[in-house]
Amino acid sequence: MSNTQNHPSPESIMQIGRGFWASKILLSAVKFQIFSTLSERKTMSASEIKSHLGFKCTDRHVFDYLDALTSFGFLNREGMLETAKYSNSIDTDFFLDKNKPSYIGGLLEMFNNRLYGFWGNLEEGLLTGLPQNEVTQGENLFEKLYADPDRLKEFIHAMSGIQMGAFMALAQKLDFSKAKTLLDIGGSAGILSLMVAKHQPHMACVTWDLPAVAPVANEAIQKFQLQDRVNTASGDFFKDEFPKADIVTMGNILHDWDEETKLMLMKKAYDALPEGGTFVAIENIIDEDRNKNAFGLMMSINMLIETGSGFDYTLSDFEKWARQIGFKSVSIMPLAGPTSAAIAIK
Repeated sequence: MSNTQNHPSPESIMQIGRGFWASKILLSAVKFQIFSTLSERKTMSASEIKSHLGFKCTDRHVFDYLDALTSFGFLNREGMLETAKYSNSIDTDFFLDKNKPSYIGGLLEMFNNRLYGFWGNLEEGLLTGLPQNEVTQGENLFEKLYADPDRLKEFIHAMSGIQMGAFMALAQKLDFSKAKTLLDIGGSAGILSLMVAKHQPHMACVTWDLPAVAPVANEAIQKFQLQDRVNTASGDFFKDEFPKADIVTMGNILHDWDEETKLMLMKKAYDALPEGGTFVAIENIIDEDRNKNAFGLMMSINMLIETGSGFDYTLSDFEKWARQIGFKSVSIMPLAGPTSAAIAIK
């Protein structure tokens, strides 16, 4: 038996090191809406794609670009070079066709339009502890987002896309039997409330966010035809108390902030709950050994880039804060991929 596993290999080092090549190939394909176009037309040749997108590079580079997308599994191909016909793989057709409700490309668009460049300044973020996003041009990310309805909508749909699987899992796995009302803080497009209302017919849900978000959430509520059990409410979680509810949820909210703000938000959730009420934080909870949930760790570094002081955390971090506030018991529920629900009972 060969002893190859004990020989050093540079492969995993290089795979991570050149990861930005693969990333940019996918992100640019999303930007060019290649998958949406192929979903409509079913198959296209390289020359058809080239002329449709107005590429001025050589034919050879168009083949290389499309064949790289094929080698990653994003496209299927029949034939070769000039005779090749390209079509979407099952996953790209489902998740990256802009005209389907299952589209998650909003997040990838945001990676490309914003985060790709900002992550280029990671060293600066680590050296200074300062955010590396719009703040560096003297702008506030959230103020800028909320001031531009189109950009806000793109951001909200991006966030909804990445969280949909986790929200669906929560709506089916959490015990809602003793609850009648749910309040989702920072509810964005209202997807968590909508998933809960859809899977738990006895629940009435309120999705609570800044006033600029309400039109986007109301649009989603209309689409799901759940106006009778899902409502929007507006407030600012720095200034306002939370409305009362049996369950209070926060999806990717706590990780935006430093420890002091996390505690303040958890205390407001505690105050809004009855005895026996449930607080749920849906996040990419980092494993206790801090060596398995790489996505949770990378998301925490992304919070450095975005906020300077926000960070992701382990369940024991969450438990420490929950006990400090007065919650009685804490548990974790794996949801989808790297995402879990940290649950605290009052």
